[in-house]
This record gives sequence, structure tokens and C-alpha cells, in this order.
Amino acid sequence: MTVHEFKVEMTCTGCSGAVEKVLGKLGDRVEKVSIDLDDKTVLVTSNMSGEELLEVIKKTGKPAYYVGVKE
Repeated sequence: MTVHEFKVEMTCTGCSGAVEKVLGKLGDRVEKVSIDLDDKTVLVTSNMSGEELLEVIKKTGKPAYYVGVKE
């Protein structure tokens, strides 16, 4: 599993909840989701590619971009 970092335009817990919900629908393809609302950072531990995860996060309608793999 790889930890991918994303920046997502989130302003409230409703925003972060929407991100958690769409990633949660991926089931066992995602091991862990960690969201820092103040920093607008989303860390996703998954065997999916960053590009695949970014497309899922964008389904929330929030502007988002892929930062890269977190070591």
C-alpha cells in the first residue's frame, strides 16, 4: 500500500465528510483516509494510483490536486 497526498478545497466538516464518503465507497481498495481540514490535506493509503484516487475525490465537486506519494 502507498500513501498518496492530495490538497482539497475543504472549508468545513461537511466538505471533509464528502471526501471520506466517496473514498469509503472504494471498500478494501482504500486502507486508510486521514484528513487535515485546517491544512486542506487528504492522505489516502491505497493500492490505487494517485490519478485514480484524484478522480474519485473530484466527484465531490471540490477543487483538488495530487501532491504526490508521501514517504
